[in-house]
Amino acid sequence: MMRLGVAGCGAMGLPMAEALAAAGLDTRGYDLVPRTGAVRLADWQSFCREVETVISVVRDVPEPEALLFGPDGLITSAPHLSRLVISSTVAPPYIHDLRKRLDQAVALVDAPMSGAPIGARERRLSFMLGGADADIAPLMPAFRAMGQEIRHLGPLGAGMTMKVLNNMVGAASVVATRLARDWAGAAGIDPAVVLSVLEASSGQTWVSRNYDRIEWIEEGFAPANTMGILAKDVTAALEAAPNGADKTLPETLIGLIQGLSPKD
Repeated sequence: MMRLGVAGCGAMGLPMAEALAAAGLDTRGYDLVPRTGAVRLADWQSFCREVETVISVVRDVPEPEALLFGPDGLITSAPHLSRLVISSTVAPPYIHDLRKRLDQAVALVDAPMSGAPIGARERRLSFMLGGADADIAPLMPAFRAMGQEIRHLGPLGAGMTMKVLNNMVGAASVVATRLARDWAGAAGIDPAVVLSVLEASSGQTWVSRNYDRIEWIEEGFAPANTMGILAKDVTAALEAAPNGADKTLPETLIGLIQGLSPKD
């Protein structure tokens, strides 16, 4: 049985690690912040010494960079590392650059997921996979333990490309749903009724369906919060745009996210 490690046991990573452990997989987690849960969080030295497969759920490029290549990073401190799974959302070009920098003996898979913390807790995440069949096949029990929709989309980078495009569409839903509630409220319509009408109509989206279960949905924009992550992810989608593509919509969307104010 492979020894799994989840690096970044926050709102997403901790329930993912708990799902792996509940499925009987040999799992340990690591996070900079001490946390309690149903999975063992190891100190960094123990984590590095024990892991063979690492799932990275840290936030954006500086964090996986530190995780892998920083002082005492995995690349120099994890002698048994044989598989690296990037579930952090990063720009697709970063995945290809990472492949060039890793030892070829370390299998690399991009496996971003969608579903928010509620999906992680309920073990129904959607995984978008990129990589070689031989690298992904041994990981399927882990993905099935954490999610319900697991799609192998193509070679390395394909999963990340799909994820940033998915997040761009999701970000548009966040902005549009909040705007619809605001404008309907100004017209005297109960915001709760807005969601029920959207659910029964062509405006239904994952955001409108889960609005009251999404912890961050009424945050204002700040670089370090989830709205900041949404803006970052749309920026990553711009890096996946084909040459000559019209970038007006994603560029406008970033500005709209950055203009969001917190709800009372």
